[in-house]
Amino acid sequence: MRTKQFKAESKKLLDMMINSIYTHKEIFLRELISNASDAMDKLYYHSLQENLALNRSDLTINISPDKEARTLVITDNGIGMTADELETNLGTIAKSGSFDFKNDNEKKEDVDIIGQFGVGFYSAFMVSDKIEVVSKAFGSDEANKWTSKGAEGYTIEPCEKDTNGTVITLYLKENTDDDDYDQYLEEYKIREIVRKYSDYIRYPITMDCQHSHLKEGTEDEYETVTETATLNSMVPLWKKNKNEVTADEYSSFYREKFFDYEEPAKVIHTKIEGQVMFNTLLYIPRHAPFDYYTKSYEKGLQLYSNGVLIMDKCADLLPDYFSFVKGLVDSEDLSLNISREMLQHDAQLKLIAKSLEKKIHSELVKLMKDSRDTYEKVFTAFGMQLKFGLYNSYGTKNDVLSDLIMFHSSNEKKLTTLKEYVGRMKESQDTIYYACGESVAKIDLLPQVEAVKDKGFEILYFTQNVDEFAIKMLNEFDGKKFANICTDGIDLDTDEEKEELKEKNDTGKEMLDFLKETIGEEITAVRFTNKLKNHPVCLTAEGEVSLEMEKTLNAMPANEEKVKANIVLEINANHPIADKLGDLYGTDKDKAANYAKILYAQARLIEGLSVENPTELSNMICDLMV
Repeated sequence: MRTKQFKAESKKLLDMMINSIYTHKEIFLRELISNASDAMDKLYYHSLQENLALNRSDLTINISPDKEARTLVITDNGIGMTADELETNLGTIAKSGSFDFKNDNEKKEDVDIIGQFGVGFYSAFMVSDKIEVVSKAFGSDEANKWTSKGAEGYTIEPCEKDTNGTVITLYLKENTDDDDYDQYLEEYKIREIVRKYSDYIRYPITMDCQHSHLKEGTEDEYETVTETATLNSMVPLWKKNKNEVTADEYSSFYREKFFDYEEPAKVIHTKIEGQVMFNTLLYIPRHAPFDYYTKSYEKGLQLYSNGVLIMDKCADLLPDYFSFVKGLVDSEDLSLNISREMLQHDAQLKLIAKSLEKKIHSELVKLMKDSRDTYEKVFTAFGMQLKFGLYNSYGTKNDVLSDLIMFHSSNEKKLTTLKEYVGRMKESQDTIYYACGESVAKIDLLPQVEAVKDKGFEILYFTQNVDEFAIKMLNEFDGKKFANICTDGIDLDTDEEKEELKEKNDTGKEMLDFLKETIGEEITAVRFTNKLKNHPVCLTAEGEVSLEMEKTLNAMPANEEKVKANIVLEINANHPIADKLGDLYGTDKDKAANYAKILYAQARLIEGLSVENPTELSNMICDLMV
C-alpha cells in the first residue's frame, strides 16, 4: 500500500486551513455532521429517481466517543463513497462532491445540500492526529478505507463494511497547556456543539448517553443506564408554517435563544421568495439590554444555511438603526467561502439585508398602528438609536426612519409622531416648532415656550442630545420646515408687530449697544423682542448652532476646540424691565450695566448654562437689595 501525496498547493491550503482559517476548533463537528447530512440527502434523492423503497426515518447520524481509545466516531448510513470518490473528494482539497451534486441536478423539493464536502472535512485535523474514513457506496459490494495523518498524505485500501454509508474515526490529539482535546469526548460538550450548530439538521443525530435513576424495587439504590438519545430537534421553528406555531412557542424560543426574561414586543416570521430565498424569524424586544448603548454591544442576526449555523452574529444583515432586532436568517442561496465561518459579502447577502430593512420598517409601522402602547415602550427603549440613524445616514434614510421617530409634545405632554403633529397643524402654519432641554418640565419653563403656546402653536420637546442633530438631517417633514423657538429662525409676529419692534430697536440702539459692550464678547448682540409674554429676558441663538447643540458638542471629549453659538440677549419689549433699563441708562449707567449682567446671568441659568462668576452675580444682587 502506497501513501499518496496531496498536491503542493493542497498541502499548503490544508496547513493554512487547520492553523488559521477556523477560529473555533469545535467547528469540526458541525462540518462532519453537515457532510453526513449531505450524504443522506444524496441517498434519498437517488431513491426518488430510481423509485427505491427507502424510508427516510431510517437515516441517522451517530456520534460515538471512546475516552479510553481517545477516538470520536461519526457514522452515517447515507450514499457512501467508492474508492474513486474517496480519491476525488478527500484526496483533492477543496473538491466538493456535494457541490458537484448540487450543480449537476435541478433543485428538487425536500432535498437540500448543506455544504461542500472537502475543505470542511479537513477541519477535523484541528483536533485529530489521524483520521480514518471507512465508506461503502450504495449498491456496491466493496468498501474502502481512507487514512491520513495530515499534510504528509493519505492511503486508500479495501476493507470490510456490511452496509452503505460512512464511518469517520478521529484520533484526537494529546492535550496541551492551551488546548483541551478531551472535552470533545464528553457527553455535555458534544450535546452543546450539536445544539449550537446542528440542532436543525433534518436527520436524527444520536449518541449513547448515560444517566442514573432509582433502581426498581429499592428506595435509595441507583443504577447507571445507557440509552440512545437524539441530540437535535431536527425541525427548525422558522421553517414551520406560522399557523402551526403557538405564541408560547415563539416566546419560549426567544427567551431561550436570546436570553431575555420578558416576552418580545413583536414577532416577525416570514419566508421571502424572489431574487433570493430565505426564511427569517425576527423579534422586537420590549426593553434594551444593559449594554445596548455601550461599545461592547454586538449587533447581528444568527445566520443559517439550511439549518446549520454559519455565524452567530452577522452584523451585515442589520443597519445600525435596527441593531436592537434579534433573530435569525436561514438561506440556501448564500455564497460561502471554504470555511463556512467566513461569509462572503456577495450580492445575495445585500439583497437579504435590504429585504430585512423593509420588513422591519413595515412591521414597526404596523406595531405603532395596532398597539400604540407597545410601540411607545419599544421607542422609549430604542428611539435614540433610530434618531442616531437619521443623523448618521446624512438624510439618506429619512424615508425609512422619519415615520418611526416620536417626541413628547405640548399637546397633552404625550409622545407624538411627526405625521400626527402635522395633522394637527393650523391651516396657515408652515413650520414645525420645537424646543430643547433636559426634560419636558424644564423645557416648559423656557421663556419662549409661553409665548408660542399663547399663539396656539404646538411645540415638540427635544430632550435627548441627538434630537436636534437628527432633525437637522431630516430638514423637513411633509413639506414643513423645522424651527427651534430659541433661535432667530422663528417668526410669529404680524407685520404691524414687526414694524413696532423695529422702531423700538432703532430708538434704543445706543443703549442696546452699551449693554452688549458691558456684557462682552460672550454675546453677539442685545435687542428687544416680542417673543416673550411674561418673562423679562431670554437667550436666542443665531445661525446653525443652537444653545443645546453647543452644550452637546462641548461635552464630547473628542472636541478639543470649543464650539460657540452666536448668542443674542433678547429683552421683552413689553416688560417693565425694558423701561427700567431705559431710565437707568439715562441716569445711572453703572447701575444699568449691573442690570445687564444680572439679566444675562438670569437668562443663562434659565437655559441651563453655567454662570462664569457667581460671586460677582451674588454681590450685584445684594447691592440692588440694599
